[in-house]
Amino acid sequence: MNGTCDVVVVGGGQAGLAAAYHLRRLGVLDLAVLDAAPVPGGAWRHAWDSLRLFSPAAYSSLPGRLMPPQPGAVYPDAAHVVEYLTDYERRYEIPVHRPVRVEAVRRDGERLRVETDRGTWRARAVVSATGTWSRPFLPSVPGRDAFQGRQLHTVGYRTPGEFDGMRVLVVGGGNSGAQIAADLAPGTELTWVTRRPARFLADDVDGRVLFDRATARRRALDEGRADTGGVASLGDIVAVPPVREARDAGLLKAQPMFAHLTRTGVEWADGTTVDVDAIIWCTGFRPALAHLAPLGLRGPRGHVPTRGTEALGEPRLHLLGYGDWTGPASATLVGVGRPAREAARSIAALLR
Repeated sequence: MNGTCDVVVVGGGQAGLAAAYHLRRLGVLDLAVLDAAPVPGGAWRHAWDSLRLFSPAAYSSLPGRLMPPQPGAVYPDAAHVVEYLTDYERRYEIPVHRPVRVEAVRRDGERLRVETDRGTWRARAVVSATGTWSRPFLPSVPGRDAFQGRQLHTVGYRTPGEFDGMRVLVVGGGNSGAQIAADLAPGTELTWVTRRPARFLADDVDGRVLFDRATARRRALDEGRADTGGVASLGDIVAVPPVREARDAGLLKAQPMFAHLTRTGVEWADGTTVDVDAIIWCTGFRPALAHLAPLGLRGPRGHVPTRGTEALGEPRLHLLGYGDWTGPASATLVGVGRPAREAARSIAALLR
């Protein structure tokens, strides 16, 4: 498979679909979306069974198409999101080619060359929307290689049933850590550890409030006003119903971070030990940007410096959906629409 087109979008998850939607609305029809997965749904297809969105369906939508409510659920589950993304791709006739794994993006005269495992594409502009799910982060913790039990990252967790009756350690004080800890608490001997005391958001705060707060912070910074503190000023954990129920039942009591792992568990600095059968690392992700390495754009913390979504060192490249550095709340369903629109406008102007 080889091709030449105006725009190549790398990644067919929520960010890639939002970018394609806005490009097509602006009349950029000569585009190709290259997705490594064999089926639609992006990272949502790989989420654990009980994962819920932080916002009601109507507030978790991509541009142009409201997510329909899920019967019997205020906060939709991952399977519902997969159905929505599948329908969205079909409804807007987004030209997704799959499975196509992009291996490298290189400069090639007036175009960018996109090398894949199924051939080469040459494009006048590229949108990188590969997300973070494929790059789970595991911290360097003393003794991690010595532990003889099972270790897995968030990406490997599916259901609490496989841990019934076991002693399980969950590491991480964000939403994933809290949700998985709540999932496991009723049927396991749970230990939950966080680097700082667990900070639950007020029960009435969900994704709608978080998106508004992130947007207000970015607007304030862009206008030279004082930093509003953004989402971090509210807390770390959204109290979705399962988390709230476990917290109120006294099942979510976070312990401070341990000092090191042992063969059978963990030990704290004061000598306290706990033996565990399994450790689940809910320690986040890093942006999947290896395909951009030939462009030589990486900056601090592995990010590509950007102005909005545009790469500072390569104006033909836009990055979308990796976090606030590519647009306020751009790694969320509701948040990705605005930076996707801005990227599409910039690319349309470039093509003209």
